[in-house]
Amino acid sequence: MNKQIRGDFSFFSRKDPYIFLDSAATTQKPRQVIDRISQFYAYEMASVFRATYHAAEQATELYEKARAIIARFINAHSNEIVFTSGTTDGINLVAASWARQHIGADDEIVITQLEHSSNVLAWQALAREKNVRLIIVPIMPDGQLDMHAFDTLLSKKTKLVAITHVSNAIGTQVDIAHIIKKSHEIGARVLVDAAQSVPHQRIDVQKLDVDFLVFSGHKMCGPTGIGVLFIRRDLHDQLVPYRYGGGMVREVVIDGTSTWEPMPHMLEAGTPPIAQAIGLAAAIDYLMNTIDFEKLIAYEAQLTTYAIDKLKKIDRARILGPLEQLKKNGHLVSFVVDGVHAHDVAAFLDAQKPSVAVRAGQQCAQLVHSALQITASVRLSFYLYTTLEEIDTCVKYIKKLVTIL
Repeated sequence: MNKQIRGDFSFFSRKDPYIFLDSAATTQKPRQVIDRISQFYAYEMASVFRATYHAAEQATELYEKARAIIARFINAHSNEIVFTSGTTDGINLVAASWARQHIGADDEIVITQLEHSSNVLAWQALAREKNVRLIIVPIMPDGQLDMHAFDTLLSKKTKLVAITHVSNAIGTQVDIAHIIKKSHEIGARVLVDAAQSVPHQRIDVQKLDVDFLVFSGHKMCGPTGIGVLFIRRDLHDQLVPYRYGGGMVREVVIDGTSTWEPMPHMLEAGTPPIAQAIGLAAAIDYLMNTIDFEKLIAYEAQLTTYAIDKLKKIDRARILGPLEQLKKNGHLVSFVVDGVHAHDVAAFLDAQKPSVAVRAGQQCAQLVHSALQITASVRLSFYLYTTLEEIDTCVKYIKKLVTIL
């Protein structure tokens, strides 16, 4: 992308320069988002829904405007957008508010070996509680999902398919259109973890015909502490509250027959993340006004291809995942260095000047690492502000590490 975009991110003007290759974990924030959050805290701060004075009404308007901006971004209706604290919270909310009521003994939930731990643990807990069978679709040796196994493992007992769109660990992109179609044919609902896709490509929930979709604000130039859960409208009457308190209740009565506000407020108990929602809306505005997502996909693919080709020339580096697919639409590259633990690679990169920030470990995706029979990996992940020169420097350091160990 161009230098003007990089100039929007103060992180890259630090006195102690950092090469930041960990955007799959969290992205840097442009000054436009930081300024918008600061403006709210400095001049517009008030709680929402709970007062009739002007500042509170203005804050409420800003909060609901943020919801509308996010809804338009994924082609949803505003009342289908629930604010959460992040992707993990969204998955747990679906488990508590919908799945616990509609999935029971001898039913099946299907997940995959590609999943982030958040999309494994919530369903393991529900399976133990409700005597539900948890089915795990395997991956192929190259990291692709075994689609034949997926088609075979679906059954009339399948009530939910919970699946990542893009693996946070190795970058595999899953054909969710096929999965949604096949799942709906047998009457199953589908939850898509879009934490690694929404920041990088346009998602249309109506075109996908998805039931639940979750993503996080901090992975797309927004603040931490804010996430989005999309729940399609025809499921709203199947939901029960996840938490109880102010903001979600319509009437509290002493005999216990209290009633709730309609969606989405029924699932947003307590003082909501007002500044964070406004900040996320500012991040989406920034992305929409600054980049063309098709060009972003092409640029990230260029970065990914460049990194793969450079790493291939290092004898002891073994790259993970479906390389040809990553070269077409990837935004991260994971690898192992034979004879060197991933944590040692990351520590060595951090100790250089300029330092390089990468992710090392199991990437909160232990099933992937078990399937690939590795204990840990190193991940380089890119975004609109990443440069080819930064990848060059990182690879130079890795070559240096290999020669001295």
